Amino acid sequence: MPYLYRDSKPRPAAHPGAARGTHSSGKGYEQLRQECLQKGVLFEDPDFPACNSSLFFSENPPIPFVWKRPGDIVKDPKFILGGATRTDICQGDLGDCWLLAAIASLTLNEKTLARVVPLDQNFGPDYAGIFHFQFWQHNEWLDVVIDDRLPTFKGRLVFLHSAELNEFWSALLEKAYAKLNGSYESLKGGSTIEAMEDFTGGIGEMYDVKAAPDNFYEILEKALKRCSMVGCSIDTSSAAESEARTPFGLVKGHAYSVTGIEEVSYRGRQVKLIRIRNPWGQVEWNGPWSDNSAEWRSISPSEQRRLSQAARDDGEFWMKFEDFKVHFDKVEICNLTPDALEDSTAHKWEVTIHQGSWVRGATAGGCRNFLETFWTNPQIKLHLTEKDDGQDDCTFIAALMQKGRRKLRKLGAEMLTIGYSIYESPGRDGHLGKDFFRYHPSKARSKTYINLREVSHRFKLPPGDYILIPTTFEPHQEADFCLRIFSEKKAITEDLDENVAIDLPEPLHPTPGPQETEEEKQFRALFEQISGKDMEISAEELEYVLNSVLKKTKNIKFKNLSLISCRNIISLMDTTGNGKLEFSEFKVFWEKMKKWISIFLQFDLDKSGSMSSYELRGALKAAGYQLNNYLLQLIVLRYSDEQFQIDFDDFLNCLIRLENASRVFQALSVKNKEFINLNIGE
Repeated sequence: MPYLYRDSKPRPAAHPGAARGTHSSGKGYEQLRQECLQKGVLFEDPDFPACNSSLFFSENPPIPFVWKRPGDIVKDPKFILGGATRTDICQGDLGDCWLLAAIASLTLNEKTLARVVPLDQNFGPDYAGIFHFQFWQHNEWLDVVIDDRLPTFKGRLVFLHSAELNEFWSALLEKAYAKLNGSYESLKGGSTIEAMEDFTGGIGEMYDVKAAPDNFYEILEKALKRCSMVGCSIDTSSAAESEARTPFGLVKGHAYSVTGIEEVSYRGRQVKLIRIRNPWGQVEWNGPWSDNSAEWRSISPSEQRRLSQAARDDGEFWMKFEDFKVHFDKVEICNLTPDALEDSTAHKWEVTIHQGSWVRGATAGGCRNFLETFWTNPQIKLHLTEKDDGQDDCTFIAALMQKGRRKLRKLGAEMLTIGYSIYESPGRDGHLGKDFFRYHPSKARSKTYINLREVSHRFKLPPGDYILIPTTFEPHQEADFCLRIFSEKKAITEDLDENVAIDLPEPLHPTPGPQETEEEKQFRALFEQISGKDMEISAEELEYVLNSVLKKTKNIKFKNLSLISCRNIISLMDTTGNGKLEFSEFKVFWEKMKKWISIFLQFDLDKSGSMSSYELRGALKAAGYQLNNYLLQLIVLRYSDEQFQIDFDDFLNCLIRLENASRVFQALSVKNKEFINLNIGE
């Protein structure tokens, strides 16, 4: 379906205290719970029913699932047992290790955990079969309500579960996240940082371990101390390697969480260690510093207790940091505030949010490789006015996120390949045209175009004005997006959308009979031949006249003008209201027509008889109409074909409609001014 244009004016960052309810009834968690208690029934969620459609969208369940409430699975169910910890997360038969790695990291921060998993719910006396969780989505906190019916097989949970069989917070959290994304199947495959951001509203950054900076250990240490969420993984070279085990007990293409980083004294020297957790709850590193390795025999029991070291097959293990850099490839860090990786001084970061859309045929121009359409993408102006303290540059993070793609999987949507470019502003307002990008290189850009939900990068640029262009890699790809700008000092952002303006020439007056041009004399003769002595023609007769003349015009290729177009012409030019066109009215229209033909030929770049819808903005501006993205999108949806082309007949209809609309607008403006003047006079 076509994407509606979203105004990308800056918005303030969302706050978790104002989570919006999402239930179709319009009722919140507490109201729904009280209603169930008063009726003496357990809640059943109609928005996410206990049926196959909530499980899978592309296949039938491989086994006969039975939906059961925790009380039907165990005798004494608990929401949280002995505190929510990373050992409560054991992966089931769903390929969502990326989500589980994020949940494990979430448990390391009590405050963040309590926001996502409200602690005022349990299986006690006020139990009503209803629970709720809160997630961040594209600058908005949502409160997601679920019932507690969970998929089981032979009396055991099929998906995420706790090591303690009577603890259910983690299984219910997974269900709420599945509901948010449309189904359990929608959670198959993903990036840990995606879930980390949904749990925190934070900003993600990704590191290639093999090319990490020299102070990478300190970066990770600082991130964990500041409660940032950290994940890691090993790349695969082919699909066949996914979840393949290495000789050292590690799993390729699998999402792990980083849960600790420490230094220990070993045989008279300091050794840097890092603690990793496999969300499977088993399968661990078997190299140096693994659970049962000889290195631990040289470490005192008290030091082992400080490191929470225990030889258990729980999926968690220590390894030497140097070995970590050899065996792992990617690290994802979600900073609860963007200063988590900076020096020890806390900064108050400024945050600006823009919501927008790439609309096929209008604002989906693709990357700079596609110059003919690149300039049509949304353009956002960034004013960097204040230098960082003690620095010559301004630091900011630009994070571009595509919205809702996971939920649209059931409709065949996949993650698009996205990125952005940053240009130095030329110092003028308004949407920048094709020629600017033809002759000016970018000042900075996203590190890569990639098919992840979000692409982010940290930049340092001199103070000044810049233009940020968010794009998909290929043109014509539709999606909504959210662009977040985090800056150390105040940065002002604005959308470079055009203001709606009309600048039409003064209406032409017909040439007096004796002064007619040779062209007008030929038209008069044709008019007399068709219309008779009254010199008025109907829409059908106008169609014949125009097509006869235009066929003789050698420099334009087009199909015949339609009868609808001719009726629209008469509605525009008919001053008497008789539904016909007089010759004097036709002469005025023909002058307009010649100008419109000239504009069309200017933008019909390949002389095919049609213009690209992406050129429509420039063509309409040449005709006197400056439109914003929203109006442009509506016109493209109405007049362009499946190949984003607009032929002359549709271009003509578009201009006639716009001129009619501008006349109504101007008439209303005059009427309002008269009304205002009248009131002032009174």
